[in-house]
Amino acid sequence: MASESTVLVAGQATSKLQLYSYYRSSCAQRVRIALNLKGLKYEYKAINLVKGEQFSPEFSKLNPLNFVPVLVDDDVVISDSLAIILYLEEKYPQHPLLPHDIKRKAINFQAANVVFSSIQPFQNLIILNYIEEKVNSDEKLVWARYHIRKGFAALEKLLKDHAGKYATGDEVFLADLFLAPQLSGAVNRFKIDLVLPLL
Repeated sequence: MASESTVLVAGQATSKLQLYSYYRSSCAQRVRIALNLKGLKYEYKAINLVKGEQFSPEFSKLNPLNFVPVLVDDDVVISDSLAIILYLEEKYPQHPLLPHDIKRKAINFQAANVVFSSIQPFQNLIILNYIEEKVNSDEKLVWARYHIRKGFAALEKLLKDHAGKYATGDEVFLADLFLAPQLSGAVNRFKIDLVLPLL
């Protein structure tokens, strides 16, 4: 029988997952989307990045880089959104986040890579604060908006022959988990009027 610290998923007893997260973090949002699509219960552990809670000694033990998200699954600690999502995909196969078709899988990885290497890092709080400190506060928004627009222009070209109802077809896959939080952040946080016919 499963203990109180475990949940049943697809008939298997699993440990209770803990997610260290910040509500506005696009990296953490994509992991929350994955957890919810897979129907996994988890304990939400709020880490306020603005208040600097990610630099606490306790959190630094979980992730020495002091970034969210961090997923704890019993004795497994994972601290990168893509690594977390791929871990969840392997351990909890319900509602697959990657298509079986190798070409569509590759497009999903490419789209995710554009987001996590060409858009998201340039709007990260630590980077924006550094630009504000070294240059000025106005320049940090110019910087972020430039990279956001450049990244989404590349995504439009990448996905033009693959999109359906969602980014890579008619089902929600990995690319969508990366795109949705970035689109929301671009419009709501950075106030960018994006003209993206495809996305």
